[in-house]
Amino acid sequence: MIFLELFWVFTKIGIVNFGGGYAMLSLIQAEVVQQHGWLTAQEFTDIVAVSQMTPGPIGINTATYVGYTSVVEAGYSPLLGAVGSLVATLGVVWLPFTLMIALSFVLLRHKDKPLMRSLFGALRPTIVGLIAAAALILMTPENFGRWETSPLQLVISLVLFVAGFVAVYRYKQSPLLVLSVAALLGLLIYSLLPPII
Repeated sequence: MIFLELFWVFTKIGIVNFGGGYAMLSLIQAEVVQQHGWLTAQEFTDIVAVSQMTPGPIGINTATYVGYTSVVEAGYSPLLGAVGSLVATLGVVWLPFTLMIALSFVLLRHKDKPLMRSLFGALRPTIVGLIAAAALILMTPENFGRWETSPLQLVISLVLFVAGFVAVYRYKQSPLLVLSVAALLGLLIYSLLPPII
């Protein structure tokens, strides 16, 4: 049954939720698109975009939207899609929440010990790798375009991506401001050049 599968899949994803929502995206995509085939790559990309615009953590938002969409795509009613949203959301949060409550007492008591510092030092590169994997997964032809069919779209997408990265990383601009400017530039460019792209 899809509800039990959703709960189990998102519980597994929630177990490795060390780096936040962006670190979870590659795991969600692997399970939902590749392994179970509940969504297409394009549907998943759309869900991630909506999850980024919706208030709240992106991992939980993505689980909510994936739960709804996968149940409705499986032929169930929108009401049961809402149940799928709830099941996926609970699946992704229940175990990390429980573990965090249990571990918070231990971590607060032993946070300055060398073993704890080493453990957290080892987790940092893993988190960076998971976030990088999520970025690479979202760099699809549906988002960036193909050189063979739409070279101008690919160039524009890469320029916006690199400019946004430099603005945030090098010049310490607000990611919200950079996303807003990139969205406005994208709307302007694509509204002026639709036949070419």
